[in-house]
Amino acid sequence: MADVYSKDEIARRMAGAVQTLKNELGGLRTGRASAALLDPVKVEAYGNTVPINQVGTVSTPEARMITVQVWDKGLAKAVDKAIRDSGLGLNPQMDGQLLRIPLPELNEERRRELSKMGSKYAEAARVSVRNVRRDGMDMLKRLEKDGKIGQDDHHTKGDELQKLTDQNIKDIDAALHSKEQEIMQV
Repeated sequence: MADVYSKDEIARRMAGAVQTLKNELGGLRTGRASAALLDPVKVEAYGNTVPINQVGTVSTPEARMITVQVWDKGLAKAVDKAIRDSGLGLNPQMDGQLLRIPLPELNEERRRELSKMGSKYAEAARVSVRNVRRDGMDMLKRLEKDGKIGQDDHHTKGDELQKLTDQNIKDIDAALHSKEQEIMQV
């Protein structure tokens, strides 16, 4: 880190942790189909590992169905294998270059598992936000020690930093709560 305290930079890093959590939660399966569910799936194509949305069009034609229209006929089997091996518990049905992926009903046990996974993601995001706060606090201490800012300035900026941290933690908790309600909804 540079020798300049930047509240904007710290806010950006904290917001990044919250956004990452929201993306991870988007990948958790609920009772409804969502194209975001396949975002973590990577496909072996052309000698590389690429996101599924770079080899086909992902859509949700029905509430409990996801389809993937693979652009290159030769990749249909690779996409099928990637979805089956993704750990999402999905079994695609191939129809030429179109893969239909029905979403099975979630049982109570699976809902609890998904809820726990969401909690783990949220805790990781909280830890990230706290690490950013710690970096900011360390920088403020260093600046005060070097005589670049005064004690009052240190306390004022420290309070601002704590408020920013509290707000981001609140956003994380709200995102988790919303996702848990969505998962537990039958």
